[in-house]
Parts: sequence; C-alpha cells; structure tokens
Amino acid sequence: MQVRYRYRIYPSPGQQQALARVFGCARVVYNDCLVLRDACHVAGQKISDTEVQRRVITLAKQAPERSWLGEVASVALVQACQDARRAYRNWFGSLSGRRKGRRVGHPVFRRKHQRQSIRLTRNGFALRGQRLYVAKVGDIRVEWSRALPSVPSSVTVIKEPDGRYYASFVAERAATPLPGCGREVGIDLGLASLAVTSDGDVIANPRFLRARERALARAQRALSRRRKGSANRVRARHRVAVLHRKVRETRLDHAHKIAFRLVRDNQAVYAEDLCVSGLARTRLARSVHDAGWSQLLRLMAEKAAQYGRTFARIGRFEPTSQVCSACGVTDGPKPLSVRQWTCAACGTVHDRDVNAAKNILAAGRADNKTPAEPVQDHALWQPALKQEPTGTRREPRWRNPRRSQREDVKERPIRPADRG
Repeated sequence: MQVRYRYRIYPSPGQQQALARVFGCARVVYNDCLVLRDACHVAGQKISDTEVQRRVITLAKQAPERSWLGEVASVALVQACQDARRAYRNWFGSLSGRRKGRRVGHPVFRRKHQRQSIRLTRNGFALRGQRLYVAKVGDIRVEWSRALPSVPSSVTVIKEPDGRYYASFVAERAATPLPGCGREVGIDLGLASLAVTSDGDVIANPRFLRARERALARAQRALSRRRKGSANRVRARHRVAVLHRKVRETRLDHAHKIAFRLVRDNQAVYAEDLCVSGLARTRLARSVHDAGWSQLLRLMAEKAAQYGRTFARIGRFEPTSQVCSACGVTDGPKPLSVRQWTCAACGTVHDRDVNAAKNILAAGRADNKTPAEPVQDHALWQPALKQEPTGTRREPRWRNPRRSQREDVKERPIRPADRG
C-alpha cells in the first residue's frame, strides 16, 4: 500500500528564498489554470489538458510579464497544472453525480498567506545521504525521525502558516499483520466521552481546542488590533498559527494512540457511520470538530489494513441507542440528557453509550457474518430461533430492531410446552 511519511526539514535562508520563489510560481500557474478553464467553460469551448499546460507554462515563459517562471523547476509547475485539472474533474464529477462522497464546490484560488506546498516527482528531487535535494533549490537538511520503508515515488514540500517546513514522501509499505486474537469490539463515539466500547471501557474526550480557547482568543484579539502590512501583524499572525498547530498536532497524536490500541487489542472493530458534516451544522459544531471523529475513524481503517485487522462501519440509521441489547426490544428515542435507562420489557438497566456500543458490535458481526463470541462481562443479545419444517435451525444473526411487533411474536423461542 502507498503511505505518506512526513519529516521536518530545515532549509537555509537562501533555500527559504528559493522555496518561496517556487511556491509563488506554482501558485500563479495554478490560478492561471483556473482562469483559463473558467473562460473556456463560460465560452462553451473544450480545452485539453495539454493545451492548458502549453498556454500557462510554455507560452507564459516567453511573455515578459511571466518570464520569471523559467527560474524554477518545471516539475513543480507541471504538478500545479495537474492539481488544477484534478480540482476541476472533482467539481464536474460532483455536479454530475459520478464522484461519490461529499459535494465538491468550484475550485478556489490559492493565496499567499496560507499553507504553501509544491509536489515533485522523481525527476525533481533526490535523496543524497541524509539530505533532500530539490531541483534549483539545493540540498536541504532533513530530520529523519524514522527510516523510509522504500524508495519514495514523490515528495511534497510544505510550508505551514507557523513558518515550519516539512517534506512528505509517498512510498510503498508492505502490510505487517499482527498475531490473531479472538476479541471483537464495538465503539460508540460521543462528545461527553470520545469513545465507549462494548466492553465498558470509556475513553475520555480531551477537548484540545477548549483547553487552548482562552489563549487563542487573546492571540486573535491582538492580531485584530495590529495594522495590516506591519511587522507586528506578521508576528501576531505567527503566534495564532503556532497555537492552532499545537491543537492540531496534539489531537492527531492522541487519535493515533487510541486507534492503534483499539486495532492492536481486537481482531475486529466496528463503529457507526456518523454524518459528521451534518452534525457540524448544529449548535454543537465546535465540539464536533474538536472531537475529531472522522480523523479517528480514518486512522482506525488505515491501521486495520496495515496490521491485518477488520474495521467496518454499520449504517448510520440503526437505532443503536433505542434498542435493548439484552432482549432486543425497541424502547423509543430518548433525549441526550438521558444517560441511563431501564428496559420496560426485561428490566435491564443500561448505560446509554455502552448499550449503543453493544448494539454496534452485534450489527457489525451480522453485516460481516462473523460468529458471535461469548463475552465475560456482558451477554450480547441474540435473536430467538424459529423452528424450521425440516427440524433444522437457522444460524443466529442480528435482527433488525425496526421489525414490527407482529414479527417479534412470530419469532419467539420455542418452549417445551408448545411442542406438546
């Protein structure tokens, strides 16, 4: 599989100027591609990718106002054209419905004071000992925190808004399966607790953004008072970017550790397919983004593929919080303030999150057709077995809790008194 390995790099002052020149040229080429494609789209003309590249790079270098494009490596400019092409393809694919996932809007122009990056293929970079050679920039010092698994196929040089530089390599990495284990777990994501497992383990929600909210507010107020274009405003912007980086990196590090622990200790992990973008449009938007659910689920999927585990998501419309995991009776929707409830049918007292995690585990096992295993801490609900005319019994499976009461009566267990 292809993975990314990211390292901190330390360019010299002269190399920083050269990288700034490459960033600017790639940004101009990308924006020129958008302008050209927009003009052709409005005019109803079709233009090929080769013609776009010829106009914004080859012909632009011959013009006096764009002659400085020849001072940088052409690999970065060509990749900027490819980025613009991919952005337009994603937009048209989203409009027509061919592209799956969330809706993609019209491509926007790249700006100067945001995250800057260039992508280079093998003919634009090389590894020379402990340094990274970038065409027309030079040998850059790299902080090798770990070894690359293979020869990289491409590298992306990044400058973050806080002034740090990184090199992100794309390399092939073979899967390293872990020894098998017999445990399976379902997890229920939330805001009060980041995750609750079907075994009863509770993973607290650190709320990294909330912890630095006051410091961010002070830094942003100081930034708003600085005059635009001044050196003080540049320093204030840098302080805000540093605080945001600390929040982002601590959240990512925590998500990596939680995902690895869940994947390492369980053969299969099941989670609910949450509509995070929809929840982010509610009054809980800040808390939803601070929790980082999508990031955690993505890391669990990646680590499961790397270590030979199973990770699956159940449908987002399954009423996991409404169904009793002991008897399977649907108790109806409950407000978020209800954290514990008692089943009216069997009298079992449930913790809301643990009960939902148990139902997620049962639904995930049914979708993946894996046999349920006995759990020492709690008994997972299994549907009643119906006697077949041939005398055989069907294999137990997780039942859809939205069945009618009439079907529940039909599938009640066969008692000895019923057999006569």
